Amino acid sequence: MQFAAATAVTPRGDGLYDAAVAPGWDIGGNANGGYLLSIAGRAMADAAGRPDPVTITAHYLSPGKPGPLIVETEVVKAGKRFSTVRGTVRRASDGVAAISVLGTFGDLDPAGALESPTLVHSVPPTLPSVEECQQMFKAPVDEAPGFVSNIHLLLHPDDAGFATGRKSGELRVRGWFNLRDDEPIGTIGLLTAVDSFPPTIFNVDLPVGWVPTVELTSHVRARPAPGWLRCAFTTRFVTGGFIEEDGEVWDATGALVAQSRQLALLPRSP
Repeated sequence: MQFAAATAVTPRGDGLYDAAVAPGWDIGGNANGGYLLSIAGRAMADAAGRPDPVTITAHYLSPGKPGPLIVETEVVKAGKRFSTVRGTVRRASDGVAAISVLGTFGDLDPAGALESPTLVHSVPPTLPSVEECQQMFKAPVDEAPGFVSNIHLLLHPDDAGFATGRKSGELRVRGWFNLRDDEPIGTIGLLTAVDSFPPTIFNVDLPVGWVPTVELTSHVRARPAPGWLRCAFTTRFVTGGFIEEDGEVWDATGALVAQSRQLALLPRSP
């Protein structure tokens, strides 16, 4: 199932939307956090009447299990350029909230962008070609875990050694991201891209395991051009049982299209 269909929402009125965690878009029975945020973002954009999330923050409350969802939305403020919307994604089976979201939406069409100064003190990550980077899993795509089988996720060889016990010692993960079948990513797809890569702690001598997201904030800076995204995620602090990950996403033209910060829990020691 393509990404657009897997994140589709159907309005039922009064700010409510029907959606679902589609088959094959979970990891071990739980929806990927960025994918779940994309579903919320799609409903919230429709409620806002504006197509693009500019900034969106999700607090993760419980696992998103495969199956029907209900997205509740409330327009907090509708301004001239931006609208702010509150959203809650619930499992339809029991009404339990999976994520609580607050986002500001606008229109990032370059044709309508206001003239403004540009100053960028960074560059896209240097990556080997797509062909020289490594799949997250060595198994054929059809045999890979559900979520990974629906995207292209290729890691920089220097950051992929954890899979074979050769950890780099750097709290860093870089690589390429794309949707399959050349499906356009769009700004909603960027919300999935920022949460698709393995945790940075996989590359250092720390427990490897499930890293539950507490909070994820994404800043969408522009609509991505067609093609592969260059992504880089780094961590500076591992303290008090928490880690942060700062992400940058650059499109095929070399433009910065998204940034993210995620706060997650460290895996428990064996």
